[in-house]
Parts: sequence; C-alpha cells; structure tokens
Amino acid sequence: MKTNPGRFFEDYSVGEVIHHAVPRTVSGGERALYHALYPARHALYSSDEFARASGLPSSPLDDLAAFHVVFGKTVPDISLNAVANLGYAEGQWLRPVYPGDTLRSQSEVIGLKQNSSGKTGVVWVRTTGLNQRDETVMSYVRWVMVKRRNPGEAPETVVPELMDHVPAQSLCIPDGLHFDDYDFTLAGEAHRAADYQIGEIIDHVDGVTIEEAEHMMATRLWQNTAKVHFDATVRPDGSRLIYGGHVISMARALSFNGLANAQMIVALNSGAHANPCTSGMTVRAWSEVLDKAETSAPGVAALRLRLVATTGAAGVLKTDEGKYQSDVLLDLDYWALCPA
Repeated sequence: MKTNPGRFFEDYSVGEVIHHAVPRTVSGGERALYHALYPARHALYSSDEFARASGLPSSPLDDLAAFHVVFGKTVPDISLNAVANLGYAEGQWLRPVYPGDTLRSQSEVIGLKQNSSGKTGVVWVRTTGLNQRDETVMSYVRWVMVKRRNPGEAPETVVPELMDHVPAQSLCIPDGLHFDDYDFTLAGEAHRAADYQIGEIIDHVDGVTIEEAEHMMATRLWQNTAKVHFDATVRPDGSRLIYGGHVISMARALSFNGLANAQMIVALNSGAHANPCTSGMTVRAWSEVLDKAETSAPGVAALRLRLVATTGAAGVLKTDEGKYQSDVLLDLDYWALCPA
C-alpha cells in the first residue's frame, strides 16, 4: 500500500519524535495572502520602515502566519484523522521569521489518553518549528482528539503536566527590538501598556462573516489537510469544520480595534476551541487584560491578554456551571509586546 490513510490513536507512543515532511520557504506572498484573508493591520507586520524604526532588519512574517506554516506541516501526522483540535499550552515565539526563511516542523508525543467510548483518544504533542539554520523559531504543546482505527486495549494513560502560563521573565524579545521611537500615529492608536488596566474588557466592535471560500483558501495556503476541513462527508451534518487557526487569526485581526499597539505575539499560554465554527457564522471578538509586565527591551512592555471569538456578546464567556457559552468559539490566552 503506497497511500497514507493517516495515523490513528493506536499508532502513537509516548516519547516518539515525528519529523514532518515538506519544508516550506516563506516569502512576501504569505504576508499578502494573510492580509487578504484577514483584516490584519498591525504596523510592525505591515511596514518594513516601521519595523526598522523599531530595531528590526525588516518586517517579519506575521506571528500567526508563521504559526500556521509550522502547524500545517504537522497535520498529516497528527490530526489527519482528528475529531477536534482541543487546546494549546506553553507556546513561545523564539525568533522572528523573515521572507526567505525555510520552516520545518517536528513533534514529540508527550501524552496519551483513550476516551471512555474506546472509539477515540487524546494525543498530546510538543511541536517545534525550525528554520534553515536549525534554529527553533517557535514551540508549543497541543492536544487533539483522534479516532481509533479499531477498538482495542487502551494504552497506559499519560497526561502531561503543563504550565498555566509562560512566565513574563521567560518571554523571548527579538534582538534589537525597541519602542523608543514608536510612531503612534502610524500604528493607528495612542494606547500604551500603561493605559490598560488588569481586568479591563475591550469590545473590538467589528464582526466578520466566515465564508467557505476564504476558509478553504486558508487551509490550502497553510497545507492543512485535516479531513474535517476538506471533506464534507466526514462530519454527520455535512458541513466542513472551519480550521481553528482561521478563527484565531480572524479574532486577532479584529482585536486591532482597541489593541493596535499589541504588536507581536510572543507566547501562547493556553487556548481552547470551545465550540465548532462553520461557514456563515459572524465572528466578533473581545479581549480581557489579564496581566502586564516590564521587559528588558527599551520602551517595550508585555500585555497578557485573553482573546475571545464569539458569535454573541462581549464579556460573556461561561455559564454558571463553568461551561463555555454555546456562542463562544475561541478562548485564547497570550502575551503580546507593546509600547510601555
């Protein structure tokens, strides 16, 4: 048999390292397509001149675009037969990705747990993205529910212990980055880190209706071949599940209205795709300020933010029983760099 049906739950073992196929050299085309798919407007990723004024050699590839490239490499080995991508933790962007860099991915299996039905199980992996110099550009943990090929004996359960969040002192600041000469007019808003209060809720106001064509373009762009995103016969309701990263990027782009100066995402503390997203839904976003921290870079502070994508109202997250509201699509906790 020369074709690959993808891995099932029983095909994984804790400690296994998977080297994912097909490295990808990124270019300005990725940025142009990313900005076409999402209303992405953060200045550091839009302008070489703004990036140089901030101490970088040029404008890097958007942090989430780099994430999607690294993530997409893993799909054929990790989530081709997934039922759902469940969550993220311990994510860090360790160095910027620039046009001309070649990215590849590898993952270590760090946890396994069969579900009580015996038909699926949860697989935890730590994925590392590397460039052409074998430098790690990012690392994150994710866990995904995967189908079993056949019912069978459950493997030993191993659930990894993961940090609640990446400590502020562990954040990686790009070499040379500074916001001493930050141009608030060009950035689009005047708000510094000092202007935000812990506990503050920011309604990002705008909404975007998810289109089937754009979602399909995104999954193809990032080479995400998970069956639930491509094949309408896989899901009982006949709909294609919107790639969770598409929702993340849409919500991040919407957050520009109120967080235009949260320029660089440097850590992904946790994340959950709370409810499925399908074509035709109108996605809105709101953020909660969770924490603030100083950094060693001149004029640069870090904001810890909760980003929520929803089809409902801002500020509404969970029920009295502690479950996500049915209209909440995404709950993402991350650190971003902004002017102090």
